[in-house]
Order: sequence, then C-alpha cells, then structure tokens
Amino acid sequence: MKIIVHNGNPEGEVHAPPSKSAMQRACALALLAKGKSVIRNAGTSNDDKAALGVIRNLGAEVNFVRGNTVEITSNGIKNAGEEIYCGESGLGIRMFAPIAALSNKEIRITGSGSLRSRPMDFFDKIFPELSVKVQTNNGKLPITIKGPLQPKNITIDGSLSSQFLTGLLMAYAASGNAKCSIKVNELKSKPYIDLTLEMLKMAGVDVENENYQYFRFKGNSGEIQPFQYAVEGDWSGAAFFLVAGAVKGNVTVRGLNIHSFQADKAILQSLKAAGAVMVVKEDFISVSASALHAFETDATDCPDLFPPLAALAAYSKGISKIKGVSRLAHKESHRGLTIQQELGKLGVEVKLEGDEMIIKGEKSFHSSIVTSHNDHRIAMMAAVLALGCKESLTIENAEAVNKSYPAFFEHLTRLGIRTDINQK
Repeated sequence: MKIIVHNGNPEGEVHAPPSKSAMQRACALALLAKGKSVIRNAGTSNDDKAALGVIRNLGAEVNFVRGNTVEITSNGIKNAGEEIYCGESGLGIRMFAPIAALSNKEIRITGSGSLRSRPMDFFDKIFPELSVKVQTNNGKLPITIKGPLQPKNITIDGSLSSQFLTGLLMAYAASGNAKCSIKVNELKSKPYIDLTLEMLKMAGVDVENENYQYFRFKGNSGEIQPFQYAVEGDWSGAAFFLVAGAVKGNVTVRGLNIHSFQADKAILQSLKAAGAVMVVKEDFISVSASALHAFETDATDCPDLFPPLAALAAYSKGISKIKGVSRLAHKESHRGLTIQQELGKLGVEVKLEGDEMIIKGEKSFHSSIVTSHNDHRIAMMAAVLALGCKESLTIENAEAVNKSYPAFFEHLTRLGIRTDINQK
C-alpha cells in the first residue's frame, strides 16, 4: 500500500496507542499466572495479536469482554500446543521461547518477515545449559525446543538485546525452583529490564537487581499471581507526533505515563536539547513548533528512537549526532542504512561513522518516493518528514505501521494533514 502524505502543519490532539512492550509482557505474565488476569487498554497491533495467539497456543483462555479489555485465564504452561507463531515480533520470539521451554512437550517456534533472518544462535548456546533440547535453522527460525527448563546459575550476553533476559526472568520466576542467579555481560536497553522487573513485581515476584549485572531469585520471591493491569501509552509511537509538533505545528499527546520505565521516554530529553517548546503535565504533553538547533544524544539504550530522532535532526539547524548505531543492525530493517538511504532521497545528508549517525539539518526537503523497507518505524519517520517536503511524499509499504501503531495515519489525518491512500 502506498500513502501520499502532503506537507502541512499538524494541529490538535491524539491519544497514544497502547505500549506493545507492556502489552506483550502482560500477556506473558497472564499466561504464567494461575487464575484470571485482566488487561485493560489492550493493544491491537500485529505484535499484540501475535502475543495473544502465542499464549492461546500455550494453554491460556483469552476473552475480550468489552471494548479493549481482555480476560486471560490460565493454569500455567499446562496445555501447550505443538507450535507457536510470533509474527514479526523480536520481543515475542526472545521472550516466549524460554517460557515455552517450561513445557515438557516438543514445541516448534515460527515467525514471519524479517524475524526469519534475525540471529537466534543464543538459544543454541543457553538452552542446553538449562536442560532444554534445541534445534535451530543454522541460528535462524524455525526453532524446535523441548523442556522442561531447569533454572541454573548462568551467564548470558546482553549486548544484542535485553529481550531474551526478559523471557528468562519470567521463566525462572514461573518454574517454582528459581533459587539461583542470572549474570549478564554488557546489558543494553536497561530501561526495558526495569519495565520487566516492575511488571514482575506487579504480579507478585520480586527480583534482586545488582547493577544490571546480576539478577537473583530468592526462595521467598513468590509465585506469579493473577493481576489487573492497564496498558500504558506507547512512548515509541507517540515520539513521532511529539516530533511532528516540534517541527511544524502544535500537537498534544495524551495517555502517556511521564513516570514510565519505557526507554523511549528519552525523546523528551532530545526535544529539549533541540530547543523544542514543550508543556509536560501528568495527563498530557504539548509540543509547539520553534527554531530547532542541532543536538547530540545517546540512543544505545533506546534504539527504537532512532527514526523519530533522525526526523528531528533533519529539521534542526546544524549537525546533529546520535550514538548507538550498532543497535540497529537486527531490527525490521538494517535501520542505520535504511535511515541513511531514505533521508538521502529527500536531500538530507546522513553519515554513519563508527557508532554514530551524523545528520545535517535542512530547511526543507525534496518531494520524493520513499519505502518503509517493511519497517513500521521507517514509515512513521517518513510521514513526519513529509510535513517539510515541498509538496508531498509518497511512502511505499506504508501498511508496515500495523506492526505497532495501526491508527497512525488516521491520527495524522486527525491533526489536519492530508493523506491519500493508493492500495496498489
């Protein structure tokens, strides 16, 4: 699907979509709890739907009772099926694999799109240490596992992603025999582990965190309990509209938790560094257009912010630098190269030097045709850049936004930006 986004000044208010990071974690915990859990403000993105499908196949009963409230009844990993499908969710595959390994059945784990080419060789290294038989496709999907997982004192590499650690923490907690520790080398995306630990605590499990290097389970840490939880707004998706307000309009976003553990809350720091005019309150954030200047930031722990940060830098006068490019190689696309390529089509100079992305800001952009590379965040970045194009910008494979933010273009239109849809 192609969408043509016309230039303009976004004005108005939108409500942030539910956080898929929080939603997927809530689904996993509800599966592991014995009883009925209630999730309000449940997400409807493709990744959220995949998570609900996974827990169904692992034995949970899932019922939408009213609107966006879902009740999940489970007795733990008792009735696991023979296969689980994680869609294109990197968090899904890395989190649910250790959880599925609690079962003594052989389970095949599959996915689609870019997930099929992402490296999964860490399963080959760690699972045998936990008494789990594993077979991968040369370190890629599909994966076949057979447990049950037996928690032990282990050391894992956290430099690629924190998502596998999230799954291990949940699986250890649910095993009933987690009197041990997990040592992590070079952990990245620490705020996402903060989110995992906070949600585990909500479900009755307290994990000791020693400087993000050791995670210890005590004998009285508690079993995972049923819970009621309202999914908070997604800072990752909202970041694009906050940037849109800063560069060309006046945008208010509601539904965000300013005390959130989500890593992408860091967008506020970069907006401030670029000179954006902001009003930050408990129940809303407003950002208005102003003269923006170059900024420097480190996105190592929040790599999903690279696309909105790149859009912000493109509008900011001077040379901006964003650190953390090494985290972008195994996303839905190779995001570092993709951002460089697509911004280049608009006349924006982007250099990748070592672990830094260096962007030279421009006053306006060439009208062009760009592609999302089937990457939801690249599609949303392009839409923000379209606001400053001379006429309009055509985005190919724009339906990629359904992975995390299905209502993105609807919300953009609500802010007064004209969008034309071409289904071809």
